[in-house]
Formats: sequence, C-alpha cells, structure tokens
Amino acid sequence: MRRTWVLLAPLVLAGCIKDSESHYIDGNEHTLSVRVAQDYFWKDSVDVTVVAARWPDCQRQFDFGELPVGQMELELFAAGENVYSFRAGQRTWQLETRSCTLLPTPAPEALGEPVGVFRMGEDKFVFEKAAGA
Repeated sequence: MRRTWVLLAPLVLAGCIKDSESHYIDGNEHTLSVRVAQDYFWKDSVDVTVVAARWPDCQRQFDFGELPVGQMELELFAAGENVYSFRAGQRTWQLETRSCTLLPTPAPEALGEPVGVFRMGEDKFVFEKAAGA
C-alpha cells in the first residue's frame, strides 16, 4: 500500500502551478513580483502573493488571496510616484513602494495609468506590458 502512494505522488503533483513573474520598475532594486501557486491539480484557483521591493529601503510580501486559474489576469497600474494599483475582476489593491505599504482600496477612477498585466500564458506565468507603457 505504501509503495502505491509513493508511485502516485508524482501524478498528484503533476499539473500543479508554482510560478512567478516580475515587473522591473527601476532595475533590479525596484520591482513588483507576483507569485502564483496551485497546490493540487484539481484546485480551480491559485494563491496569489505580491512582493514589493525597493532596495535597500524595503521588501514586503502581500497575500492577495485566491483567484480562478482560468481567469488569472492581474492588471497593474501606476497611480503616482511609487504608488501601484492591481486589479483582478472586481477586486483592487494599492501598494506604495517607498516603504512597501498596502494602501486603502482605491476607487476605480484612482487606479492610475495601465502598466501591464500578469497572466497565465501557454506554459508559464507572464507579464505583458501595456501598449505605450
């Protein structure tokens, strides 16, 4: 019985998603990175974590919760100096990267200018820059 579980383990883990992608704001020292993780292939959502970093001043991780795998698009907006907004469907978040702080939920008109979108690509998680960004 134990041997059966050992042989089935790779099948259970196959198809799971664990990936990340970064948007470089000002070289390697100022970035926004999004991590997605799907622990089981039958789970229809991914856990989303955003890491804001502006070295050497700050680095902080923010848990954005779960988002559906099939609709995994996390839009990124620039809303002023060191202020960035994220939108996934009806959910929005805003971060400040001067001290890596989560700000109150922004109003839809205060999201800022489009920078790009983090999304599930054909075989990996990608960041696509917005036209004109």
